[in-house]
Amino acid sequence: MTETVAEYSARILGYLGDKDPLETLASTPGRLAALLADVDTARITLEPAPGRWSIQEILAHLADAELVMGYRVRRVLEATGVAIDAYDQNRWAAAGRYDRVPHTESLPRIQADRAGNVRLLRSLRPEQMEQYGVHSERGKETIAYMSRMWAGHDLNHRRQILTILAS
Repeated sequence: MTETVAEYSARILGYLGDKDPLETLASTPGRLAALLADVDTARITLEPAPGRWSIQEILAHLADAELVMGYRVRRVLEATGVAIDAYDQNRWAAAGRYDRVPHTESLPRIQADRAGNVRLLRSLRPEQMEQYGVHSERGKETIAYMSRMWAGHDLNHRRQILTILAS
């Protein structure tokens, strides 16, 4: 069953609830590293079910999503009202061969890119957080809203990883 755009947004924002998005964004790389510190590669590469991403693939996705989100925020800062293109994460996963991207490559990318992105977000003035882009599927999104979606996205994938590790 496919979610609508509104259902997806509500689910992702629901994971965040009233948590601080910047604190969630800042904490994710360390939490991921701690979760995976003692996990063997065979478990990290194991597909949990047909058509479901392994931990390795989730991490490759998060590394690419970090680039996308950082770019989107910078584009909005450059020109409020700019168009924000959606992308097909499954096509990116196939094209990027996520199943072959070692977690030992993805995690450092997430850590480095996230540090710069959080530093940027924390430096923004309140009026800059209200600058917006127009997402091709979701419509107008301020940087504040994008930050909430980004943090909820993190929590979604952290939950998926925890579920895989618990199985």
